[in-house]
Amino acid sequence: MKRTELVANILSKKSFLCVGLDPDPAKMPAALAERGAAGVLDFNKAIIDATAPYAVAYKPNIAFYEVMGPEGVAAFEDTCRYIREKYPEMFVIADAKRGDIGNTARMYARTFFDRMGVDAVTVAPYMGEDSVKPFLETPDKWAVVLALTSNKGSEDFQMITDANGHRVFERVVKRSLHWGSPVNMMYVVGATRGELIADVRRVAPRSFFLVPGVGAQGGSLEEVCQYGLIDEVGLLVNSSRGIIHASSGDDFAEVAAAKAAALAAQMAKILDNNNIS
Repeated sequence: MKRTELVANILSKKSFLCVGLDPDPAKMPAALAERGAAGVLDFNKAIIDATAPYAVAYKPNIAFYEVMGPEGVAAFEDTCRYIREKYPEMFVIADAKRGDIGNTARMYARTFFDRMGVDAVTVAPYMGEDSVKPFLETPDKWAVVLALTSNKGSEDFQMITDANGHRVFERVVKRSLHWGSPVNMMYVVGATRGELIADVRRVAPRSFFLVPGVGAQGGSLEEVCQYGLIDEVGLLVNSSRGIIHASSGDDFAEVAAAKAAALAAQMAKILDNNNIS
């Protein structure tokens, strides 16, 4: 998907909501959970149909599918296919966090872009340029580079400061800007990092940020927008558990729709308040 298409859909819907499809059978209705991968696929379809009016992107995390074996991987592929065929305007991100040397990275890129047809893949930049570049070689496909994450362990490396006062996450973003551009590369920036989002925005003023952590992890949508919003929005704010597992009953899809609608309404208000249309 082209950046212009993504921005147009965001402005048309007045939403920059990304729904994370991380299905946990333990939190699903029992009748679906007991059907294994087939139940997961039906769960996903119901969530997608319920939230499509409010979302512009979906982010299935492949770990939640691989754990079920080949049937789970098939459910991942079928989920991506369902979105592509029924909601072709949606931006689909494979949350796979791949990061390996060039030849291997190229195979990963082919798997997700050519076989599974997603628009973007999350990638880890620890091994450097040749581990990311293969994800930038397919037209209109994106690499989503891990920059500033919201987990506790992010302190181990991302916040280390060099002799010039630059933190590792800032160096990652600054260096990687030479690998791609704002039309094929965006960054993962955790919502729970508060004003640190502004530090990433200073280094990458035009890039999109994929922002997890709003909702179940406690991140503030208003704070994310305060520090990260630009004239083309530049944000995809992800909510997973807070939407898809807001209810484990038979009303799970209805409750997910209500949660997504509430977030989208907040986003529309923020865009209006910032005269972004």
